[in-house]
Amino acid sequence: MLCTRLTNARFLTMDPDHPVAHDLGIWRGRIVGLDEAVTSLPAREVIDLRGATVLPGFVDAHVHLAWTGFKENTVSIAGLTRVEDVLAVVGRAATRTATPGGWVSIAGYDQRALGRHLTAAELDGVSHGRKVFILHDSGHGCVVNTAVLDLLPADIPHENGFLAEGAMAAARALRLPYSQRELAEAIGRAARTCLAEGVTACAEAGIGGGLVGHSPVELGAYQLARDKDLLPLRVQLMVSADRLRQVDAHDDDGLTRALDLGLRTGFGDDRLSVGALKIFTDGGMMARTAALSSPYEGLDHAGQLQDDPDVLAETIVDGHRAGWQLAVHAIGDRAADVALDALEHAQRRWPRPGARHRIEHAGLIRPDQLPRFARLGVSAVVQPNFLRFFGDDYAAIMGEERAPWLYRGRAFLDHGIPLVGSSDRPVTDGSPLRAVQFMVERASESGRAIGPDERITVDEALHAYTVAGARACHWEDILGSLTPGKRADLVVLGDDPRRVDPSRIGDIEVVATYVDGVEVQSR
Repeated sequence: MLCTRLTNARFLTMDPDHPVAHDLGIWRGRIVGLDEAVTSLPAREVIDLRGATVLPGFVDAHVHLAWTGFKENTVSIAGLTRVEDVLAVVGRAATRTATPGGWVSIAGYDQRALGRHLTAAELDGVSHGRKVFILHDSGHGCVVNTAVLDLLPADIPHENGFLAEGAMAAARALRLPYSQRELAEAIGRAARTCLAEGVTACAEAGIGGGLVGHSPVELGAYQLARDKDLLPLRVQLMVSADRLRQVDAHDDDGLTRALDLGLRTGFGDDRLSVGALKIFTDGGMMARTAALSSPYEGLDHAGQLQDDPDVLAETIVDGHRAGWQLAVHAIGDRAADVALDALEHAQRRWPRPGARHRIEHAGLIRPDQLPRFARLGVSAVVQPNFLRFFGDDYAAIMGEERAPWLYRGRAFLDHGIPLVGSSDRPVTDGSPLRAVQFMVERASESGRAIGPDERITVDEALHAYTVAGARACHWEDILGSLTPGKRADLVVLGDDPRRVDPSRIGDIEVVATYVDGVEVQSR
């Protein structure tokens, strides 16, 4: 007997052997059959979906759950365009912080909205004796007041209170760590947001350290969230590369640096597992710190690498040798060169053809870099909504020649490079459907075409958020398509993305979300 049969729907299975179905049977959390294979079987529950369209649950291959959850509960200055209005919000937040000398955290900062960066002196005037930390929306910078600067070593560089990359990490470390309870609650809030947008599985893009980690025992917070039923979707955890340390393993193991106990990609189960090793090579375009091979348009610099190229390459090679899948953050084309060079060396010296290494973001990829991606079998894990919301700005700072290379779509597919969809939530909007719309239209919110030659089809965009996302996370045996034997993770939509006008895809309603055959989110 089936546990559940879903009927009267248009199932877009993403499985070429049975692309469309009208009935789907579920038993103990798995799909056991489609159409006539299940329509005659008894079921404890039959659910009439009333003609809805059903897809495999979306896989978001690059998110920040804890950061998202904290941001949802943090005072925000997003949308403000006047410095005086921002300072008024900071001042009110400071007065509500009861402890003198306590921390005031503010989210939603983007200097582009203000026309310039805030300064420490301006924050001093409204901080009321508190330590003020304002995180840049990119996660690659912050503005702090003098009370925070005074706690930092004298050699930490800053620009009137604005700190970028490693300097930001040093300031952020003063506030850390968060407790596992705080983290678990934040993770739970973010998980519910993901489910509401049809995301049933995601890869958390960095725990334990680096620019985005919140605690050296952050993995335990995810276990706590699961224990307390705060983790209703599947999560794979990328571990920050700075958690690696020298180990005295046997010479035959080939390990120079590793996590304690040799933990690496693959440990865990289909609900919570250890994923890739996260390695940062550069910064971000919003903060103008992505490493380019030539300067930003109108600026006198080309961004920055996170460290000396040889040091970055050594980390990549060590992670490869230690058996990790690698998720290498590389937004600018210079950073991509560093990543590709190191991956090529690692694979040539210690071949691992099934490693499925990933370049996270791949924000600006030159034409000559595309064959290298393909030759190495590296996936491009992109964030289409960056261009939907920031495309006008990104195109302007790249200039006419480079703008068509931003967050490519068609070129990756034409070169046989796995194209994987993701959000980088909460840096920008996390909706997979709005991202699919951008991949098809390549139009920013203003209507400007950004690299129109990079447009792909609706089917190809949906593939990036289902089949390709699952494969990038080594989940292809259980997720990504509505195939018998796989987990019954589904998203029920109010319309068919393949049948509506592309301009309407992002507005399609998410009616319900199922994980393991159980409805976990509905309108």
